[in-house]
Amino acid sequence: MSALASPGQLRASFIRWSLFLVPGIVLLGFLSGTAGGGAATPWFASLVKPSLFPPPATFGIVWTILYVLMGFALALVVTARGAPGRTAAIAVFVVQLVMNLAWTPLFFGAHQITVALFLLLAIDVAVLATVVLFWRVRPLAGMLLLPYLAWVCFAAVLNWQFLEANPNADGQEVSGAVSTVTFE
Repeated sequence: MSALASPGQLRASFIRWSLFLVPGIVLLGFLSGTAGGGAATPWFASLVKPSLFPPPATFGIVWTILYVLMGFALALVVTARGAPGRTAAIAVFVVQLVMNLAWTPLFFGAHQITVALFLLLAIDVAVLATVVLFWRVRPLAGMLLLPYLAWVCFAAVLNWQFLEANPNADGQEVSGAVSTVTFE
């Protein structure tokens, strides 16, 4: 027996998936953000900040909004059962999300500015592919990811500016410990 779901059933499915995916993606983003120590590390504090660098509080606000939008976009695609390209869209979303979650520990934790830049360029391509694939499944899902695409492109430019302004900080360890000098 095959019957189409009613609009109410589709709405309920979207709500259930949203209640699971939105907090889940926000939580993953939060965990990734805390894994590398973030902007509070002595290493990051020692870097020359590019002129494009926004106030630090901006990042938490923007990323929370973006993760919420990502969760809703994914819920729209997940609930589009039978839509052509749905599985590929979900798979590419997962790949770009894993890369996204790896960036913060790589940049802030491992201090790998160059590798983080290459990762961001790959994220840019993966997010663009996700936007296209989501748009084909549900145009609204693709639209919800456009601010994310804009932000990760901005992040790539910002990462590049950090590398340009701090060429010797790439991979550098800064302990934050106070050292003493003794004279004999």
